Amino acid sequence: MKFSPIRTAIIVLVTLLGVLFAVPSFLPKAVLDAWPSWLPQQTIVLGLDLQGGSHLLLEVNRDSIVTERLGDLRRDARSILANDNGIGNIITTDAATNSLDIELTDPTQKDTAKTAIEGLQNTISNSLFASSGVDELAFGETSDGKLTISLTEAGISERMSSLVAQSIEVIRKRIDELGTTEPLIQRQGTNRVLVQVPGFGDSVRLKDIISRTARLTFHMVYPGMTAAQAETQGVPSGAEILDSNDGGKELVYEDVALGGESLVDAQPSFDSQRGIPVVSFRFDTRGAIAFGEITSANVGKRFAIVLDNQVITAPVIQQAITGGTGQISGNFTTASANDLAVLLRAGALPASLDIVEERTVSAGLGADSIRAGVLAGIIGAIAVVTFMVIAYGLFGVFADLAVIVNVGLILGALSMLGATLTLPGIAGIVLTIGMAVDANVLIYERIREELAAGRSKISAIESGFQRAMGTILDANITTLIAAVVLFYLGSGPVQGFAVTLALGIVTTLFTAYMVTLFIVGRWYNWRRPKTLTIQFVRLIPDGTKIPFMAIRRYAIAFSIVTSILSLGWFGYHGLNLGIDFRGGSSIEIQSNEGPADPGVIREALSQLNLGDVQVQGFGEEDRLLVRVQTQDGDNSAQQEAVKRIESTVVEKGYSLRGTETVGPTVSSELAISGAIGLAVAMFGVLIYLWFRFEWQFAVGAIIATGHDVVLTIGLFAFSGLEFNSSSIAAILTILGYSLNDTVVIYDRIREYRTKYKKIDLAEIIDIAINSTLPRTILTATTTFIALMALVVFGGEVIRSFTISMAWGVFVGTYSSIFIAAPILIYLGITTRADQPEVKVEDKRADGASV
Repeated sequence: MKFSPIRTAIIVLVTLLGVLFAVPSFLPKAVLDAWPSWLPQQTIVLGLDLQGGSHLLLEVNRDSIVTERLGDLRRDARSILANDNGIGNIITTDAATNSLDIELTDPTQKDTAKTAIEGLQNTISNSLFASSGVDELAFGETSDGKLTISLTEAGISERMSSLVAQSIEVIRKRIDELGTTEPLIQRQGTNRVLVQVPGFGDSVRLKDIISRTARLTFHMVYPGMTAAQAETQGVPSGAEILDSNDGGKELVYEDVALGGESLVDAQPSFDSQRGIPVVSFRFDTRGAIAFGEITSANVGKRFAIVLDNQVITAPVIQQAITGGTGQISGNFTTASANDLAVLLRAGALPASLDIVEERTVSAGLGADSIRAGVLAGIIGAIAVVTFMVIAYGLFGVFADLAVIVNVGLILGALSMLGATLTLPGIAGIVLTIGMAVDANVLIYERIREELAAGRSKISAIESGFQRAMGTILDANITTLIAAVVLFYLGSGPVQGFAVTLALGIVTTLFTAYMVTLFIVGRWYNWRRPKTLTIQFVRLIPDGTKIPFMAIRRYAIAFSIVTSILSLGWFGYHGLNLGIDFRGGSSIEIQSNEGPADPGVIREALSQLNLGDVQVQGFGEEDRLLVRVQTQDGDNSAQQEAVKRIESTVVEKGYSLRGTETVGPTVSSELAISGAIGLAVAMFGVLIYLWFRFEWQFAVGAIIATGHDVVLTIGLFAFSGLEFNSSSIAAILTILGYSLNDTVVIYDRIREYRTKYKKIDLAEIIDIAINSTLPRTILTATTTFIALMALVVFGGEVIRSFTISMAWGVFVGTYSSIFIAAPILIYLGITTRADQPEVKVEDKRADGASV
C-alpha cells in the first residue's frame, strides 16, 4: 500500500507515454501538422479493410521461368555448336523433364560437342556468405546417343529466389510512378511478393501495371513467308510465330535484335499526323548505336516491336534511325499509353507473376467498417463500464479507470510500433475491454475472501492483490501463447487481431497490478474508510454450495453426446468454407437504386458460364455478396472471370465495394497452417501447464479445450456460418479464453488441496468452483456483453467471427466447470484424504518404541 516515488513515477510515465502516442491518431491533419516536433508524430496505421485499397499476393510463375530459360539455352546451344564449332545439330525441348535433347548430324563430333555445351554451365548464388553456388545445369546422354542439358531443381529454386528480389525493385518503381503513398512491398517465402497499396481503389489498373512482365524486345520479321504459311509448311529454324496486337500473327526471328534494357525513357505522346496516342522512347548510347546499325542494314524490311511476346507493331524501316529515339503505335488509348510508358520506364519484370490472392476494399466499405467497429467498441465499453459499476460500486469505477488506461496503452503501443489496425484488430480491443475486468474481478474477490477470513482492511487489500497475481499470470500467459501462434501462422487481418490481443494481455497485466493498486491505495490513504464494501450488487450469493461433482457423470455424458453429434454433422454436412479455404472469388456489391435484387444478379451471372456462382444478401438490404468458384486453367482465368462479373453487375446498376480472390494453392496452405496453428497452440499450453501444475492438470485442460473446439466446429456445421481464416483466429481465442477460466479454477483446486488435507478430491473441487463462481459469472458476463456489441453493431464482415467468439464464452465457461475440473478425478490425482495412512515406528536409544 506504500508506493515508492520510483514506482509512482513509472506508472505515471507509462500512462502519459501511452496517451501521448495515442493522441496523434485522433487529431485532424491540420492540427497534427502544427503538432510540436518534439512530441510523438506517429499515428496508427489503418489496415486496408479500414481505409480501402488493394492487396495482392503475387507468385513467380515457375513454368514460365523454366520455359524461358530452356529457350535461352536452346539458342545458346545452337549458337555454340552450329556457329562457333560448325557442328550440325537438331535440338528439341522436353518440357516434362525440363531438358533439351541434342541430336548431332555428325556423331563423330560428340566429344567436341560435349565440351562445348558444358561451357554453358551457370553457377547461381543468392547468398553473400555462400562458399559456393548451385550448378544450374546437368549434362548427360540418352540411350540412343543424344546429348541432354537439364535444369536442376536447386538451380530453378535459386533462380526463382533471385528473380523475386529483382521483381520487388521493379514493382516498387512502378508503384512509385503512380504517386501512391506508403505502399507495402515485401517478400513472402521464396517465390512470392506481397503488395499492399492503401487508398488505391482501381484494382484492375493496379493488377495490370504490377503483374505485366513488360518485356520489350525488337525482332526482325522473317522475310518471304507469312505466319499462316509457316503454320502449314513448318516454322523455319530460328524463327517463331507470335500473336499480333491487331488479332493476327507474325513470323519473326527468335533472336532478339535489341532488348528493352537499353531504354532510358518512355513517355506518352500524341501523333499529330495520324491523330492517335503513341509512346515515344529513347535509348541509351549503346542502344542508340545498335538501333542505328539495325535500321541502317535493314531499310525496306519490317521490324517488329514485341511486348510480352505479342507484336505491338511491325512497320517497314523507311530509313536509318540514328538519333536513338522511336515511337510505338498501336490500339492505345490515352490511359493505356500512359500505363505502358510507366511500365517501360520502371523496367521489365524478370519473370511472369501470377496473382494468387487479391483483396480490394473501396473507401466507402473501409469507412463503414471503421464506423461499425468504433460504434461496437463504444457500446461494448459503455455496457462493460456500467456493469462493473453496478456490480462493484466504487471499486467498479476504479476498475473502469484501469480499463480506460488499458485501452489508451494499447492504442499508444499500436502507434509507437507502427502496427496496422484492422477490423478484427478493433474486435481484439473490444474483447480486451471485456476480458480486462477479469483481473480486477479476481483481485476484488480475493480481497473479499481475505476480509471474510478476518484480516484487516489494509492486509486484505495487499493480500488480495498478491494472491490473485499468480492466477492472473497463469491465466493470461495461456492466452498469450494462442496470440503468438496466431501472429506467426496467421496472415493479414488475423495477424492484426493477434497483435491487439497480445498487447491487450501485456497492458492488462500492467494496469491490473500497478494502476488498479495505485488507485485503490491512494483512495484508501486519502479516505481511510471504516468499512470496506467491495461489491455493490451481489449477483452471485456468498457461500454457494452447488454440488457440481454430483452431476459430473451426467455432464460428461452430455458433452460426449454433443461432441459426437458435432463431429457427425461435420462429417456428413461439412462446413460452409469461405474462399480462404476453398479458393475462388467473392465480390461485395451495392445497389445504386434502392434495395438489391439477388434474383436479377443471379440470372445475369448465370449467362456467363462460370460454374458455381452464389448470390446472397449481405448485411444491409442494398448489398449483395457474389461468390464464384475457382475457374479451370491458370490464375489469369480467375482474374478474367472476376472482370466479367464486375462489368456485368456494374451494367445492372451496382457499384463495387470489395473484391477478394484466393487461389487454390493459397487456400490449401491456409488450411494446413490453421491446423498446425491449433496443434502448436495446444501443445504450448500443455507444456506450460505441465510445468506450472501437474501433468493431470495439463491433460485435463487440453481435453476441455478440445471439447470447446469440437463444439465450436459443430456450431459452424449446424448454423452454416462461413468458416474462414478469421474462424481459426476465433477458435484459438476461444482456446485462450477457456484456458483462462480453467486455470483460475485449477489454481484454486491446487490451493485447497494443500489447505484441506482431510477432504476428498470431489469435495475440494466443489469448494473451489463455488469459491470462484462469482468471478466466473462476472467475467463471462462482461466478455459476453462486449462480444454481443460486436455481433449486433460490428458489421457483416466479422459477424461469423464474433458469433463464434460469443459461443466460445459459453462453452468455455461450461467446460471449465463440468469437463476440466471433474476430469482430474478420473486422471488419478490424489489428496491427503485419498492416501492410505502409514504408521511409522521409531526406536529410541533404550529400545522403546515411539
